[in-house]
Amino acid sequence: MVLEATMICIDNSEWMRNGDYAPSRFQAQADAVNLICGAKTQSNPENTVGVLTMAGKGVRVLVTPTSDLGKILACMHGLEIGGEMNLAAGIQVAQLALKHRQNKKQQQRIIVFAGSPVKHEKKMLEMIGRKLKKNSVALDIVNFGEEDEGKTEKLEALLAAVNNNDTSHIVHAPSGPSALSDVLISTPIFTGDGEGGSGFAAAAAAAAAGGVSGFEFGVDPNLDPELALALRVSMEEERARQEAAAKKAAEDAAKQDKGGEQQASSQDATMTERPSAATSEAENKTSDLMDDENALLQQALAMSMDDPAISHDVKDTDMSEASASDPELAIALQLSITDSTKDQASQSDMSKLLADQSFVSSILASLPGVDPNDPSVKDLLASMQNQSEPQQKNDDKPSNEEEKK
Repeated sequence: MVLEATMICIDNSEWMRNGDYAPSRFQAQADAVNLICGAKTQSNPENTVGVLTMAGKGVRVLVTPTSDLGKILACMHGLEIGGEMNLAAGIQVAQLALKHRQNKKQQQRIIVFAGSPVKHEKKMLEMIGRKLKKNSVALDIVNFGEEDEGKTEKLEALLAAVNNNDTSHIVHAPSGPSALSDVLISTPIFTGDGEGGSGFAAAAAAAAAGGVSGFEFGVDPNLDPELALALRVSMEEERARQEAAAKKAAEDAAKQDKGGEQQASSQDATMTERPSAATSEAENKTSDLMDDENALLQQALAMSMDDPAISHDVKDTDMSEASASDPELAIALQLSITDSTKDQASQSDMSKLLADQSFVSSILASLPGVDPNDPSVKDLLASMQNQSEPQQKNDDKPSNEEEKK
């Protein structure tokens, strides 16, 4: 793996506002710079990268050569666009920054992005190129944007002056639908001088940019077969895990659906049973009510027809039911029956006494102011005797019947 220190010269002139490169020249340049920084730092842990701007009020070093990729990428945010590009001053400042690198064993490289016209003369650029070659500094040039007649010739002359054993390169990136970083991926600026480390770094950077390298997982199996195999195995394991999780989720969903259907069927069954039970209970109640109504109707008819047998049976059944349900009520009924028999006996005794005329006349004679011979008194006594005679006859009938039995 190549150990080198790199300075990237950014063109932030007014020409970078144009939109012939999506989304703009400056943004396309920033994306390409991010990829190059990632490729350089990943190819060797000891590689360092620095960034400077060539336009504006003057050349300004944003980051000195460092291996901190986060610091390099952060410096690209918030850059101001303005002024004209000073290519000669930018290359000279970059050479000075590389001269003060910490690790003197690192090879020196400058990458220049030229997106605006070059105002310097050809001879001056050739002189700068020879100086870089003398100090063993390699130069990569990215020519994009404005294409005037003298720009390409001047850049080619600069490259020819600095090139030593094909360590320096130039790339002409025409405007079009493809991004600037996509054009640079297959160039020696990304892949280096054909060494494995630089190629692997280019592949990794391309994978980070969106996997446009053309290899599976963004890694060339010819350069690092072990990493490609590990990535493939991990991908297969992840795919198997996702399939198992999806299968389990499908089974759970099916179980939930079955449980819901069973619950619905059981609820339907209970709902059907409840109305049937309710209807049967209602039918029983209506039949009981009909029986009670029929019994009451028969009793009323019997009472209206004065049927003594039926009324007597009904009274006996009512009395028996009442006595069976309430013993106190049974005792009260017995007492009332005995009282009624006593009253009947007393009435029969009174009727017998009234039938005795001598007894009644003696009682009337003993009363003061009553004349037994008064016609009205005699009429009253006669009527009372007439009423007592039928009662005696009715009382004598059961006794005669009992004697016959």
